[in-house]
Amino acid sequence: MKEEQKKSYLLPVSILVAGVLISGSVIYSVGSSATDQVAEANNPPQQEAPGDLDAIKPVTKKDHRIGPVNAPVKIVEFSDLDCPFCQRVHPTLKKITEEYGNKVVWVYRHFPLDQLHPDANKKAQATECASEIGGSDKFWSYIDKLFVADSAGSIDDQLAQIAVDLGINRAKFTACLSSGKYAKHIEEDVQDAANTGGTGTPWSIVIAPNGKKIPISGAQPYASFKQVIDLALKEK
Repeated sequence: MKEEQKKSYLLPVSILVAGVLISGSVIYSVGSSATDQVAEANNPPQQEAPGDLDAIKPVTKKDHRIGPVNAPVKIVEFSDLDCPFCQRVHPTLKKITEEYGNKVVWVYRHFPLDQLHPDANKKAQATECASEIGGSDKFWSYIDKLFVADSAGSIDDQLAQIAVDLGINRAKFTACLSSGKYAKHIEEDVQDAANTGGTGTPWSIVIAPNGKKIPISGAQPYASFKQVIDLALKEK
């Protein structure tokens, strides 16, 4: 897995988005994606990896999502649970779903960057176990807890304690996580991200009603997401 992107483009968001919606071929990518701000400052920008946005797996009822699967606009976020920028964008996407209601669905897919965050893959599997045992709500609650969890103790103890705090049976959770049954699913999500050109997290793809796809790289602010969504909603 390649390192996370460290880039900051200063072109106005409106120009970039307009270019995407008109040509369908320009990559919308602004802001910053990196493991931390120190890494971002000490490393030069990297080029976007080649990818095909149309290679993204279709959104289905099997996806972890907030909003209706048939919403006009779909936001597919590829996230690493140890990425500080993913933590930053999480409340932004929550706000988006609250404001737009049934017009937007937020789809969560895993993109742990193993070389940078060795615990991220296990954390991703832990969210799947939480979902299996406790249902969809527990999946999202588990992510919320992970982003603010105390890192003291072993990773296994941390993950099990979060499950217990959410009312999930510890023995069932531990057995699920130990089995590694969701490792393949995580890898499929990672491959999905890579196929579409993702190299850093968060990596999001906004899908308009007519199927046009607009990539958003990094933890963009609410206003940037809103601008893309409003333009996407006009694409019939």
